[in-house]
Amino acid sequence: MRSKEAAEKLGVTQRMLRHYEKEGLLDVGRTVNGYRSYSEADLRRAGRIRDFIATGFSTREIRSMSACLSGDGAGPCEGGIEKLTEKLEHIERLRAELDQKHSAVLDRLVTLRNGLATLSSH
Repeated sequence: MRSKEAAEKLGVTQRMLRHYEKEGLLDVGRTVNGYRSYSEADLRRAGRIRDFIATGFSTREIRSMSACLSGDGAGPCEGGIEKLTEKLEHIERLRAELDQKHSAVLDRLVTLRNGLATLSSH
């Protein structure tokens, strides 16, 4: 399958597929005339890469999980549970930090509004 068709099927751009290749996540075959040719296995792998990126993984993190990109199914892979657990913990830390910032902004907003209300009542 050619690059344009593969990108459409996966819901990504051709540029994104080239990025996966450049980052060493995907090794796509070439036709005699040099065009990229995606096999079904390439499409499965690219789909997994796309899904990992969508859930917050960097290409560096995905590269360290290469065992999770291969194969026919989406079953267990070496280190997959550990890496997913680490990512979940990271997301939870980020969420807690955002919650703290959200509360701080709300508190500041209340203070400013109360200050303005005090000024306008004088």
